[in-house]
Amino acid sequence: MQNTTPQLKQVRAHALISGRVQGVGYRYATVDTATQLGLTGWVRNLPDGRVEAVFEGSKGVVEQMIRWCYQGPPAAMVKDVLVEYEEPEGLRGFEVKRFE
Repeated sequence: MQNTTPQLKQVRAHALISGRVQGVGYRYATVDTATQLGLTGWVRNLPDGRVEAVFEGSKGVVEQMIRWCYQGPPAAMVKDVLVEYEEPEGLRGFEVKRFE
């Protein structure tokens, strides 16, 4: 199965975004941006005030999305973005999840 070119390799980034990222439309702006970029995954608020997100897609596009996370929507004040790369799960669509 050597027919995939490196650029088309799917990656999964698990991001934890801290700062003023809740109550500023961060999740909905993330959905809009990820959807425009053609990524799949999800985003949710965490009880500790951070936002957690998972992005799946080609490496370059996922990296572009992570760069966006450092900015976020206009009202956000992002302090830090922690990213771990994981095995993609083949997610479909991009949604806001509720913290369980």
